[in-house]
Amino acid sequence: MTNWIDLANWGVACAGLTISVLGLSLTIPQPYMNKISRRYFRVFFALLIAYIFSDLISQASLYYHDTKYATISRIAVFSESLFSSMLMPVLIWYLLQCAGKKPHKNPFLYGAITLFAFYVILLIATQFTTDIYYITDDNIYHRGPWYPVLLLPPALLMLVNIIALLKYQSELTARQRTAFAIYLIIPLICMIIQMCFYGLLLIVIGSSVSAVFMFVFILTDQMEQYVKQREENAKSQASIHVLKMRPHFIYNTMTSIYYLCEQDPKKAMETINNFTNYLRKNFSAIAKNEAIPFKEELEHTKTYLAIEQTRFEGMLFVEFDTQYMNFRIPPLTLQPIVENSVKYGVDPELEPLYISVSTSHKDSGSEIIVTDTGPGYIDSETPADDNREPHIAINNIRERLDMMCNGTLQFSPREGGGTVVRIWIPDKVTPTN
Repeated sequence: MTNWIDLANWGVACAGLTISVLGLSLTIPQPYMNKISRRYFRVFFALLIAYIFSDLISQASLYYHDTKYATISRIAVFSESLFSSMLMPVLIWYLLQCAGKKPHKNPFLYGAITLFAFYVILLIATQFTTDIYYITDDNIYHRGPWYPVLLLPPALLMLVNIIALLKYQSELTARQRTAFAIYLIIPLICMIIQMCFYGLLLIVIGSSVSAVFMFVFILTDQMEQYVKQREENAKSQASIHVLKMRPHFIYNTMTSIYYLCEQDPKKAMETINNFTNYLRKNFSAIAKNEAIPFKEELEHTKTYLAIEQTRFEGMLFVEFDTQYMNFRIPPLTLQPIVENSVKYGVDPELEPLYISVSTSHKDSGSEIIVTDTGPGYIDSETPADDNREPHIAINNIRERLDMMCNGTLQFSPREGGGTVVRIWIPDKVTPTN
């Protein structure tokens, strides 16, 4: 007759199996975890599934006191014990990886492997004696007087992991420390209780619950690292854009100033002033870690265009319709887009280049439209040509727009030739009470 303990054990095992299968499925497409973490959790959840599945088989087979189920019960109980103990050596390997250590050269891993090997030998020997546990021919499970001895190696394995965690805690993140501590402490407490009381399978409960917490903490930690890395990459790309200003742009600007000093000193002074402002704003953008008022980016763009109009007099014409400026934008967003238009659109053999910049507010967001009459340049979402520079710059702008203000960047051909660039920045949502 089924009692409440049997029902509880079935419920716990089924819940644990469901959690483990879900955990394994989450590791397969996981883009936020690094390769080592994905590999660990796949192995970890696979072992946990094998452990809990073996437990379910043993519970089902031991329910029937019949000789024909005895062999199945012996195999299931053996497998259950084996797979559960394999979790600890795998855990110490992952802990050492997270701490930046080389597992194959670390004494903690050697100690864990030695204890695991001793446990396997002890488990095999158990099948030929009644001192630790045994299953009778009529399929009844019994604990022997030396049953706690079988739990000693797993307990020592946990202790090895705890010592390693304490030793290398300073080399782990706060979430990593919490994840490992939860997974070690909860099963250890359950194991100690199960040594003293027979019935409810507390180790299954402890392993399942702590596994979920460990996975969530590690995943959260790596997602945070992933976001930080994206931010650092975007900042680095912005810095690279500033530091890799085209040498010929600087050279040509200085050459123009040189000739203007004799031909038109007043214009030369204006160009020097514009060039100085351009350099100052470009370099100050390195220190900007957040969106800036659009007015600042617009001024920077106008400064750049003023320099280029001096160089390409009669070949470059610009008009602005930017009365709406009540929004923020990542630094170095509009200026590089306009720069691309000039770079690929101004050609003495072609018609003069016309560029227009307009802003508006509609549909709960701000829109910037940049239109040019040039031959057009390839969007980074199309197959790449031989010149990768515009693709890298556009991808950088797109990423910073998305990261800093959830904005988007779209390209489309202009009717009659040229390019239309649309930047969309949604309004900030104010939380309601």
